[in-house]
Amino acid sequence: MHPGMFGWWNARRRAAFGEMDQGAGCGGPAGGAWAGPHEGHGGRHGHRHGPPDGAGDEFGGGSFGVRRPLRFLAFKLELDEAQVTALATVLSDLKTERAQSAVDQRRTTSSLADAVAAEAFDEAGAKAAASERVKSTERVQAAVVKALGRIHALLKPEQRTQLAYLLRTGGLSI
Repeated sequence: MHPGMFGWWNARRRAAFGEMDQGAGCGGPAGGAWAGPHEGHGGRHGHRHGPPDGAGDEFGGGSFGVRRPLRFLAFKLELDEAQVTALATVLSDLKTERAQSAVDQRRTTSSLADAVAAEAFDEAGAKAAASERVKSTERVQAAVVKALGRIHALLKPEQRTQLAYLLRTGGLSI
């Protein structure tokens, strides 16, 4: 595609976002209309292609494999309002457990760093931190299994089939 082909469009975008006229398309002196915070972060011309988080669809990426898992699942599984409400509770509980796991991860990392930084290696402290990290991971795994059980209970058979398909194909990751 010719760099000047959408010069009028780029000029309008620059005007809308208050950018200086730096040339049409990607061939301008500072990367064209997309120069600025995205410079050097992706595409061949210094701007990103696709969503900023690198996700492949309009729903993004996140803890349940998508940035907006409730909206994604409501859309893909064609959930009714009662199902959406119940699913919101399930996903909220899972999000809370994962947040706690992130806190545990930071705490155990700090404990491991303390064990290494001490004059003599604190093997007992390192083992305790590693053990706590394993327990935290097991709690998250248990929460995921519990969440899947709750989701299974609120879905209709055809919705379960669709959810299984999303899991198998990678459209949704847990």
